[in-house]
Amino acid sequence: MHANPINILKNSEVPLCGLHGKKVSIIGYGNQGKAHAQNLRDSGIDVIIGARSPKEAITDGFTAVSIAQASTADLIIIALPDELQGELFTSQIKPNLSPNTTLGFIHGFAIHYGHIDPPLGVGVVMVAPKGPGITVREKFLRGKGVLALIAVERENASNTARELALGWAAGIGSARVGVLESTFKDETETDLFGEQAIIVGGLTTLIKASFETLVDAGYPPALAYIECCHEVKQVADIIHEKGIAEMMGAISNTAEMGAYEAMTLLDDEQLRSHLRTLLKNVKDGSFASRLVNKEIENKKEALSNHEIERIGKEIRSIMQQDDD
Repeated sequence: MHANPINILKNSEVPLCGLHGKKVSIIGYGNQGKAHAQNLRDSGIDVIIGARSPKEAITDGFTAVSIAQASTADLIIIALPDELQGELFTSQIKPNLSPNTTLGFIHGFAIHYGHIDPPLGVGVVMVAPKGPGITVREKFLRGKGVLALIAVERENASNTARELALGWAAGIGSARVGVLESTFKDETETDLFGEQAIIVGGLTTLIKASFETLVDAGYPPALAYIECCHEVKQVADIIHEKGIAEMMGAISNTAEMGAYEAMTLLDDEQLRSHLRTLLKNVKDGSFASRLVNKEIENKKEALSNHEIERIGKEIRSIMQQDDD
């Protein structure tokens, strides 16, 4: 297995000047849209907001306009939920585009799965920070940044799409840490798979199943929560900072040897088969289709009513007293 070279750009390789004198709009003012707008503004870029509900953007001091009006900028950053982008693009954005403009995406979903098909001459770029909007904002305020993926799917008629994307990446602070060259396809498919297999889906499943196993066996729910949920962050922080091998060196010998036992037991062909199925559903677009067509069952209410949430609130209120 041969590793692909990592091409990371930073600092002078990611100049802000690509946005100087350009009109920038952000359509959507949610988690990511808000962070990108505030960071760009603090970097000296004039930003307008096109939002379905503009009240918060106005409160934050931005000029808010209709989505149609925001679609006439040089760089139009679309920060709407993935499942809504196709419909809103067709009805409110596409009719107002000019050949010299560039569409910016924070995630490659809508372009990769063909929910958005921009007219010829319109640039298509992506700057995807590998972290939630709140982290993008907080790190920027501390003089740091979040690593971002950058991709140019299509140049605009003026051949300035890449310059705009680099300026965008610089403006949100990613140039401070690094900008990694990627593609819409690779970003979309690895992002969705990672969310489902481990970061959200897999992690939540392991926590919940392990908690239920202990409680069903008669152990106190509070103790089950501490062992199966509360301590996850402590180990994840070590992995984040130092990697898996260093994490193994930072825990007890008993925990390390127990981990190897569990890894051998859990990592079987059934697990690998499930992972391959998740990846197949991402690659062939069937997950994207179910998402847009609202065919996926929302289990948030069931999770909210689960015993692990009730116990978790109590445990967190106790643990957080140490942080005051």
